[in-house]
Amino acid sequence: MAKPGVVLKRPVGSRGPFGEHPGLPTDLGRGGKPSGTARKAPARKFAKSAGRPADSAAERKAAAAYERDEKRRERDHAKAEAAAQRERERRREAIDKAQAVFDAAEGEHAEREAIDKKLEAENARWGKERARLQAALMRARE
Repeated sequence: MAKPGVVLKRPVGSRGPFGEHPGLPTDLGRGGKPSGTARKAPARKFAKSAGRPADSAAERKAAAAYERDEKRRERDHAKAEAAAQRERERRREAIDKAQAVFDAAEGEHAEREAIDKKLEAENARWGKERARLQAALMRARE
C-alpha cells in the first residue's frame, strides 16, 4: 500500500513474493520443476474395459433411435421433394398458360398485319383506278 497504482508481479511459475521488478526464476534451466510451483493433479487413469460385451439393450435402443431418425429424415426429404415437384408443375402450367396467351396475341397481330397489307394494296389500286377514271371524265367533258 506504499505505492498505490503500481502493478506488483512475481517470478513466472513460482510462489515467490510480489514486487515491482520481479526477477526471473533461477531454477528453470535445471530440467526439473522450479521450486515453489503448484502441484499438478495426478493424471487420471481410465479403467479399460476387460473385453466385456457391450450392452446389447443399449445398442438396440441406439439402433432403433437411429432408424427412427433415418426414417424421419427420409420422410422430410420426400416431403420437400414433393413440394418442389408441385412448385415445378405450378410454374410449368403458368408458363404454358402465358405462352398460349402470347401465341394467340401474336396470331391476332399477324392477321391484323395481313389485313393492313390488303388495305394498303387496295388503296393503291383504288388510287390508280380513280386517277384513270378522273382522266377519262376530264376527256369526256372537253
